[in-house]
Amino acid sequence: MTDETTPLDNAHAAMKAAPEDGAARLRFYERLADSELFLLLAKEAEGDTIAPELFELETGPVVLVFDRELRLSDFLGKPAPYAALSGRQAVKLLAGQGIGLGVNLGTEGGEIILPKEAVDWLAETLEHSPQEAEERPEEVTAPGNVPESLLTGLDTKLATAAGLAKMVYLAGVRYQGGRQTHLLAFIDATPGAEGALANAAGEALTFSGLEAGEMDVAFFSAADPLSASLARVGLRFELPVPPTPEVTEITPPGMDPDAPPILK
Repeated sequence: MTDETTPLDNAHAAMKAAPEDGAARLRFYERLADSELFLLLAKEAEGDTIAPELFELETGPVVLVFDRELRLSDFLGKPAPYAALSGRQAVKLLAGQGIGLGVNLGTEGGEIILPKEAVDWLAETLEHSPQEAEERPEEVTAPGNVPESLLTGLDTKLATAAGLAKMVYLAGVRYQGGRQTHLLAFIDATPGAEGALANAAGEALTFSGLEAGEMDVAFFSAADPLSASLARVGLRFELPVPPTPEVTEITPPGMDPDAPPILK
């Protein structure tokens, strides 16, 4: 049975086509972290506790994830218990346990097995958080020469932030003391969403492949005079409008990023 090509397939194909391209590898890992995955379980979840099915390979044990339910059932040839969770949750659960990750096994051209070292590296990379600072720009300018990889990464990341801010601008800034850099400014962010938005911006920078890259993140109200300056000279990113929920459902294990499942 066949299914449609996924964003993870495309990132994997780009990485295979250019094995020496570090930026392509980073984009694959970023897509993996952002993807919803289906983790094969040894038995049905018990509350928030899950027991992944372990497969022993010559290189060590691995668990299996798929980015489509259909791919999981096709690989096994029968229904099986699974937990739906993000890629970042999956590597967070496995980090430091000596377990690798088999991704989309049985999918022609899309399967890959990540060794435990790659799982640990990705988990560590995703743990990096922006440092907080109290510094207000003295001058706001149009953004300078921003690499296309960063713009693409920001556009992809911000597409998942529906409803978390009214507007987002990228601009050049100069602070008191002369420091100059780029600033990603969120306008009227949803209270409590600041950390998630800052982490998303930081990941876009990390996975852009830029060496020694720097970008500040700040939050302003629409009434702040700086917001008007940002609107005049900044590069605007559009945030999608979130769909209106019609039915309230119980969240299955692994779907709440603040409450990931527990391995058993």
